[in-house]
Amino acid sequence: MVLRNRLKEYRAILSCNQQEMGKKCGVSRQTISLIERGDYSPSVTLALTIAKICNAKVEDIFYLEEEGNEKK
Repeated sequence: MVLRNRLKEYRAILSCNQQEMGKKCGVSRQTISLIERGDYSPSVTLALTIAKICNAKVEDIFYLEEEGNEKK
């Protein structure tokens, strides 16, 4: 299973860039970028913080995908 996310979509809804989202979440812009690219899995605390800021459930933003089903 691979962790995927819709963080970029939720950021767009909030009209904020990676820098602004990072500041709201207490992390760097680079961390937000890594999460969006799928190169970093956030801690439970950070995932919950992101969901709260986006006014969404964690599972609306983060989801598991079977390996082999990744978009190329």
